[in-house]
Amino acid sequence: MKKQEHVLLYGFVDMERLAAARKILHRMGIKTTVLPEEAWREKIGFLLGMKGFKAVDSCDDDGFVFPHEVMVLQNIRNKRLDQVLAALKDGGVPNIKFKSVVTPFNTLWTLRRLCETMQKEHVLMLEQEEAKADKEEETEA
Repeated sequence: MKKQEHVLLYGFVDMERLAAARKILHRMGIKTTVLPEEAWREKIGFLLGMKGFKAVDSCDDDGFVFPHEVMVLQNIRNKRLDQVLAALKDGGVPNIKFKSVVTPFNTLWTLRRLCETMQKEHVLMLEQEEAKADKEEETEA
């Protein structure tokens, strides 16, 4: 039996863009959940409705804000992931920079930790691209 594909959407401020993404994903048979702003406190497993996860008790608010769109994909990998990303791009919803595939490890993380980890990885990737470009310029000179 094929596992239900599920996408969590977080941080979308453009409601038309959010509606377009949901429409595309639904057409592909993928369940979507739009997360509220305060969802950053919760574990990914809870946000996906997985067994054994409960809502966080504390409501400590340190003002965490993640000003980017986030897409967390469950049971979507490899060729199917490529299809989903291509469908979003073709449907006018390109460039969701922060995407993550659900793993057994990150289900235990809070959405905040996942966002912060993706941001760190994104910065490292940009630095590596810059270093590579600098090296290529030096080689050409």
